[in-house]
Amino acid sequence: MLADSTPFISLVRLSRLEASAAISKARWLYDVNVPIELTDSFGRVHTDLRISVTDRCNFRCSYCMPAEGMQWLPRSEVLSFEEIERIVRLFAQDLGLKTIRLTGGEPLMRAHLPLLISKLAAIRTRSGEPLGLSLTTNGSTLAAQAAALAGAGLSRINISLDSLQRERFAELTRRDELNNVLEGIAAAQAAGLEPVKINCVVMSGVNEEEILDFARFGRESGVLVRFIEFMPLDADQRWARDQVVSLETIVERINAEFPCEEVESGNDPAQRYRYRDGGGSFGVIASVTRQFCDRCDRLRLTAEGGLRNCLFGVDEYGLRDLLRSGASDAELTERIVACVQAKWAGHSIGTVNFIRPTKSMSQIGG
Repeated sequence: MLADSTPFISLVRLSRLEASAAISKARWLYDVNVPIELTDSFGRVHTDLRISVTDRCNFRCSYCMPAEGMQWLPRSEVLSFEEIERIVRLFAQDLGLKTIRLTGGEPLMRAHLPLLISKLAAIRTRSGEPLGLSLTTNGSTLAAQAAALAGAGLSRINISLDSLQRERFAELTRRDELNNVLEGIAAAQAAGLEPVKINCVVMSGVNEEEILDFARFGRESGVLVRFIEFMPLDADQRWARDQVVSLETIVERINAEFPCEEVESGNDPAQRYRYRDGGGSFGVIASVTRQFCDRCDRLRLTAEGGLRNCLFGVDEYGLRDLLRSGASDAELTERIVACVQAKWAGHSIGTVNFIRPTKSMSQIGG
């Protein structure tokens, strides 16, 4: 463990070459893996990593991917458990990582996932603390896996659910799996993966009439519902601004039925609201109407090993080929730092400067 006096390297406003030189000099001076703060040119420190373990999914959500014709990555191009473990260890011990979220595709389609979770759960941060380890899933196969995931070291879970009505659910996902998802939610609660969070993408003219239904569901079942503004990450690129149901509209509708008040959210992307009668809380992720880019602390790793500094970024920094060519930790760190330094101030959705990502959500990792 590093002594308290060991200095940090803050990489604010350093060029790629300057950052690399700073890392090399510090390691030579102190003869240790000097901890680095992954700070971008706007002063944001990155401590959260979203890792996609597969691009495959057993759903075909209409706002995420086409019904047919998806080209999946060959297995040889997907990062192995050992490669993911090495990346996470480097991030945690040298680069200040504190939390991980496993995503997909549908992560539960990755064979032997509890094994990967057990490997990651054993990694400690540079202060000796365990990493916060969570997962996002569509929940359709969760009932059979929740106990094993919790036993392997998973601490929290998010479940994507956009309708509580069977016919609409089937229309949105192109799968008749609502009962299985509800069973998965119950299994996650029974396994202690709490608070279970429900992610609901709200779309105008599609499921906005269910806002109050989801609020009631959260209050009655004890889950934390998070409403998400519809974002331009759909595979068919039909997103339009008028399809977005805003944070203001969502909160207004809920408050009319269940009075609520805004509470502090910290770095959580969801703005939190508390029911005044003590009936729990809910959140709204307002990526479109109330952007939180100024406090973003996360990076994303795709299933094939591309590091992205923003969900809406247009560039990826490949780590897989470096890993497979025998690169050192210093070489990996240099590429990670370059990725962080290239991060924009914000995604610019709704402006003339916005550039839509060429990949859909399932290909990037949710």
